[in-house]
Amino acid sequence: MDNFVVSARKYRPQNFSTVVGQEHITTTLKNAIRHQQLAHAFLFCGPRGVGKTTCARILAKTINCENIGEDGEACNACTSCVSFNNGSSFNIHELDAASNNSVDDIRALTEQVRFAPQAGKYKVYIIDEVHMLSASAFNAFLKTLEEPPPYAIFILATTEKHKILPTILSRCQIFDFKRITTRDTVHHLEDIIKKEGIKADKASLHLIAQKSEGCMRDALSILDKIVSFTDGKLTYANTLEHLNILDEDYFFRLLEFLQKQDLAGAMLLFDEINRKGFEGETLLNGLSEFFRNLMVCQDERTLGLLETVEGFREKYAKAAKEVSLAWLISAIQILNEAEINFKQARNKKLHLELTLIRLAYMQQALEWSGGEGEAVKKKRLDSVKPVSFRQIPPLRVKSAEAKLVIEEKSDLRSEKVEVEKKPAIAGEEATLPARQLPSAQGLGAANGSLPTSQISHPTSQAPLPTSQIPDPTSLTPKPTLGALQKIRKEIGKKSRAGTEESVPLTDENLRQAWEEYIQKLTEAKNHTTATNLKLAELVITGDLNFDIYTATNIQLRFIEQERGGLIDHLHQFFRNRMITYQVLLKATEGPVEPQEKPLNKREQFQLMVEQYPLIKELKDKLNLSLD
Repeated sequence: MDNFVVSARKYRPQNFSTVVGQEHITTTLKNAIRHQQLAHAFLFCGPRGVGKTTCARILAKTINCENIGEDGEACNACTSCVSFNNGSSFNIHELDAASNNSVDDIRALTEQVRFAPQAGKYKVYIIDEVHMLSASAFNAFLKTLEEPPPYAIFILATTEKHKILPTILSRCQIFDFKRITTRDTVHHLEDIIKKEGIKADKASLHLIAQKSEGCMRDALSILDKIVSFTDGKLTYANTLEHLNILDEDYFFRLLEFLQKQDLAGAMLLFDEINRKGFEGETLLNGLSEFFRNLMVCQDERTLGLLETVEGFREKYAKAAKEVSLAWLISAIQILNEAEINFKQARNKKLHLELTLIRLAYMQQALEWSGGEGEAVKKKRLDSVKPVSFRQIPPLRVKSAEAKLVIEEKSDLRSEKVEVEKKPAIAGEEATLPARQLPSAQGLGAANGSLPTSQISHPTSQAPLPTSQIPDPTSLTPKPTLGALQKIRKEIGKKSRAGTEESVPLTDENLRQAWEEYIQKLTEAKNHTTATNLKLAELVITGDLNFDIYTATNIQLRFIEQERGGLIDHLHQFFRNRMITYQVLLKATEGPVEPQEKPLNKREQFQLMVEQYPLIKELKDKLNLSLD
């Protein structure tokens, strides 16, 4: 029990070849060591648990190795390598910047840099979580980092590169570490369980790799926990139970219910999941990932992005053929909104049930397009109805020499059609070509077209003799007026009739109209305005103009507020819309009496002292002050 070491420490890589998933970093460092092109400062940045500190330690051990191999790896047999593996090397100094982030800690570090290494070529300073240093500590570190001694090498490691000052970044050689892929994590876990003698299927290891999200340290920690939980026998079922992950079979069953719009089955399945103790957020997250995997299976080019165990790949491919891409995209959008609003919802269970209802009936909001298997949103378009035309029969004129002029006048257009015919033999008919006119259904009867009643249709009568042929000018119909022109003509007649019957503007008539309007205001219980109108003086200044004089501004405002109603009343009374008036303020006669100015407290006191001098003496004796 005392000798137990967690897998993350026990299987920490000791050379570059054992680092998992960072070949682009390890290859660059080995080539730099072989060609002796080492920088004086490195910055290792990337997610947690991907090997930043491990690579820094391997680099520090390798550059001090006495027998470096041709491939740039340390020998792990020399004195320097052995002392490093035992943790007793004096050439490697590690500093945790999270707990040593002050200026004094950096000054102590820079003082140690002055001393050359007792054994080996380089003194390596590894500063972990360097983004935790304060701004003052960064500034104190700048000069040493820019021009260190030839034997000093700094390796800075951080998970938050954006928090480091640009002046630090410009002095370092930056290496970006990437997340470890699921495949590399599974291969590394398989090597470890072989060495430890643990029984585990590949599906359980794949679940562990997915749960670690590219962090090898997390994957090894999860492996240790499940080994203790299962007594060294890992299966897909107990791994699901320990990691609190929903089995993907639930998602396939739920998809079947949603596609069939079986809301009852979906609700019962959700209740079963809920009774097993799974949180709603876990269901939303897992369902979103499930739909995402279905979406990447729609195209053969994206099959490599499918993240699932080997046993479910064929099942995913089969289910993806039965679901449309539009449905999947809409479902992912609904789940994304539900996951964002989940924390704010008071009733979590009801929130999830409403999401399932939306997913179940989402199929009704989509319409299948014929042939291509894609779905589009339903959208009702307004169809454009063409203008309908009706055929007009040809117009026949029985004359030897005819000239017909038809004028069509309307408010919108004026069209003139002139038809000329050559002289014809007696009894021969001259035919006017047929014309197409818009029907009443298409454009309306009042659109300026020639009425049907004014068009002469062909008859079966015999042709008239030459002596009885009427004068062509008598055949010309009189021009007709459009509907709008007729309305204007009638309005003009009424206007002229109203002008003739208008009442003249006299003092007597004006006073009568004024009294009638005051009576209206009184009946409407607007007594204030009625009183102000009674006090006003009326003066006629022209045949159609008069002035209203008021004594005060208040009276003027009241009358101005009634301008709309008053002017309508006057127009109706005089039957003349040209009547106008203006409201004026009556000029005051004589000198304006000065108004008394209010006195402040000090002025009132001075006035009292002038009348009663003893008040000042009383104030001084009692040491009073004016507030």
